[in-house]
Amino acid sequence: MIYTTNAIEALNSKLRRAVRTRGHFPGDEAAMKLLLLVLNRAVEGWKRPPREWCEAKTQFAILFGDRFTV
Repeated sequence: MIYTTNAIEALNSKLRRAVRTRGHFPGDEAAMKLLLLVLNRAVEGWKRPPREWCEAKTQFAILFGDRFTV
């Protein structure tokens, strides 16, 4: 069973809005880049990042190399 919070729902809403506005993508990499940009912008507004954010940042650093700093 998965429990969600308002913070998670708000983040999901931002991601869905960005994807819906764009409509379609030339490839999977383009979609991942857009989601990364949305997440980076969302982080700036957070007072306290979620507990798992450090793990997610590590994965993004592996996927995107020098474009994403930990």
